[in-house]
Order: sequence, then structure tokens, then C-alpha cells
Amino acid sequence: MRLPAGLRRSLVVFMVIGLAILYVPLLLIVLNSFNSSRTFGFPPSGLTLEWWQKAAGSSGALAALGTSVFAGLFATGIALILGTMAAFAVQRYRFFGRSTISFLVVLPITLPGIVTGIALNATFTTVLGPFGVGLGIATVIIGHATFCIVIVFNNVQARLRRMGTALEEASADLGATGWQTFWRVTIPGVRGALIAGALLAFALSFDEIVVTTFTAGPQVQTLPLWIFGNLFRPNQAPVVNVVAAVLTIAAIIPVWLAQRFSGDSVSSRV
Repeated sequence: MRLPAGLRRSLVVFMVIGLAILYVPLLLIVLNSFNSSRTFGFPPSGLTLEWWQKAAGSSGALAALGTSVFAGLFATGIALILGTMAAFAVQRYRFFGRSTISFLVVLPITLPGIVTGIALNATFTTVLGPFGVGLGIATVIIGHATFCIVIVFNNVQARLRRMGTALEEASADLGATGWQTFWRVTIPGVRGALIAGALLAFALSFDEIVVTTFTAGPQVQTLPLWIFGNLFRPNQAPVVNVVAAVLTIAAIIPVWLAQRFSGDSVSSRV
């Protein structure tokens, strides 16, 4: 169906406006990271690399970056195992309560982050507190894994749905064992979904701040917490802009890779 010329032009205008709303603020962050003025006036009074040099030497930012990477990797690992198992169970088997389990797995990502954070904080302090276990990096990882599982689950389930069972049945008919079929047919078929789910789960964990605030405790500081804590400090604001600019640019990589892997056809993976 061919749209009228006037409607097409209107859609283009609205698309440009929408993209501008999304990306102009991000471009301003990148520009301000080179701004020689601490007040970030626009247009910049001058350009400098001073803030980038200070950011590279900021021990607090680097330590927080390491904490975020550590927590993200472990949360992603947990999500890959549990999310994949749940996706296979729901998609490949029929059992009582299957729809309910699918709903419960997806539910955490639909809840407001502050509700999840409060609930996890209450659970950790009530259950682990009496045993002398306080809030720390382990509770942050568990908190992040609760919503990272959903990302992996959705990706793997969608790929399993697209794959069907024809190739696995053909493998069994040709004499392959269950494990042979799993490793040589099923895993190659869902490999792209696993990689895409892992990348998106890591990205989601890396920039999480609400749940982290309630589960980190006073001794743990991830990069989003460091940014929020230094955002309104005049001496640290330029460095925060640099860190935000780096994260903005770096965020392109996992999203692009996730799109590439999640868009692969099933036939190209088996």
C-alpha cells in the first residue's frame, strides 16, 4: 500500500523529531565532555581533553567500573543458565502450570525497579541478616540476575519457537542420542539467541541503579552509583560527563552485536 505524499512527509518529520529527542541529549553529553568550561554553557567556550585525562586517572571511577563489570558478568552467567533452562522447559515440554511459570519468569522485568529493590532488600536483611550475611556484591549480583533472566528467557524461547522440532526429530531418526542432538543441533540453533541474550543482559545489569541502590550496601559502588553520587559535585561534574560519554559510545557495541546475533536465521546456525 502506497501512502499519500503528505502523510509520508508527516511521518518523516515525526520520525526526525523522535530521533532528535532521543539522541540530541546524548550528543550534548559527548560535546560537554570536551567543554573547557565547568558550567557547560552552550555553545562551548572552548574544547579541551583535560576532563578525559582526569577521568582516566580517577581511581573511584575505575574501581566502580570494575565492580560493575564483575557484577554484570556474574549476573549474566546466572541468567544464561536459569533463563535457558526455563525457556527449554516452557517451550519444549507440556506440563501443568506451564503458562503460570512463563508468566512468573517474565514478571520481574515488568515490576517497577523500586518495588523490586525494596522487596529484595527486605528479603536479604530478613533472611540473610540473622546469619551474619550483609548486603554486598553477592546481593547485587542476585538482584541483577532477577531481571537478566527474563532477557535470556525471552530470546531463547523466541528462537526455539522459530526453530520448531523438525531438525531435532530428524537427528533422532538418524540415530543420534539425546545429547548428540542437543550439542550438534539444538545448541547451534540457539547460539545466536544465547549470545544476544547475554549481551543485552550484561548491558542491562551494567547500567542498573535502582535495584543496586537497595542491594549494594555501603561498601559496594557500581559505576551508575558513582555517577549519581558525583553528578552534583562541581569538581567531579566534568569527569562524570566524560564517563557518561564513554558509556554512551560503548553502549552501541553490545546493542549492535545483539541485533546481529538475534537476527540470524535458524538455518545459518545449524
